[in-house]
Order: sequence, then C-alpha cells, then structure tokens
Amino acid sequence: MEILNIVDKLEALITTSLKVPVAQRTLLDARKVQELMDQMRLAVPQDVTAAEEIVMRKEDIFNQAEVERRKIKAQAEEEFRARLNQTEVMNQATTKAHAIIQEAEHKASKLMAQADMESRTKRAEADAYSAKTLRAMEKQLTANLTSIRNGLALLSGVDTFEVVTAGMKR
Repeated sequence: MEILNIVDKLEALITTSLKVPVAQRTLLDARKVQELMDQMRLAVPQDVTAAEEIVMRKEDIFNQAEVERRKIKAQAEEEFRARLNQTEVMNQATTKAHAIIQEAEHKASKLMAQADMESRTKRAEADAYSAKTLRAMEKQLTANLTSIRNGLALLSGVDTFEVVTAGMKR
C-alpha cells in the first residue's frame, strides 16, 4: 500500500535529519514533513477506495450466483415440461427439478454468505490497518513536533519544559 511507502519516507527523513547531540533531538525540515503529511492525506482515501472495491466485488458474486440460480432453474423447468406427458417420468422430473432448484438456491446462498464474509473480513482488515497506520503516524508526528519545539527552544534559550508544556496546551 502506498501509505507504507510514505511512512518509510518519513522514517528516512527522521533518520537522515540533523541531530542535536546535547539534547539528543533531531531537527526536521518542516517543508518535507508537510509534504509527507500531504501525501498521507492523499494515500489514505486510496486505501479506503480499495476496501470499497472489495465490497463492490461482493455484489458481483451475488449477481453471478443469482444468474447461475436462474439458469439452473430454467434448465430444470425445461426438463420438467419435456417430461410432462409421461406420468411416472413426470414425478421423477418434478422431484429432480425441485432438487436442482434447492441445490441452486443452496449454492447461491453459500456464495452470498461466502462473499459477505469475505467482504466483512476485508473491510475489517482495511479498517484495522487504517487505524493502526493513523495511530502510528500520530505518535510519530507528536514525537517529531515535540522534538522540533524542543530544538527551537534550545536555539532560542527557552526552557525545554516550557516549550513542551506550551505545545501541549495548543
């Protein structure tokens, strides 16, 4: 997924940025961080779109199952009509037609249940992935923001504790 590439770029930016040895902090290029955040904002909707496509696939499976059910039912009805004039054969055809219809309905139900389960699973996985990624991004960005504020504080002579406290009030 594209979001992972962007997170890798953010990590690389942090790793390669200028280190402040005394404070054990890293100075980040705000423009580059902003560019990566903008890319993330664009990538998240794409990941959600991919999850929606999976849900749409469920509809295709339902439609396919319905077409197959109708086809099998039509075949059974055609066979039934062909044997209508023969009494003993007619009873057998009726039984077989009902069995075929039940089998088709069973297959359709099974396909629909399978598609529903698959779409729910994929949706849950996509939601969990998005939540995990956003939490990680939030944690990293908060840490970066604290580092930036502390770095600025060191450069301007303000006490680091005051900068962290002031940053948390915003």
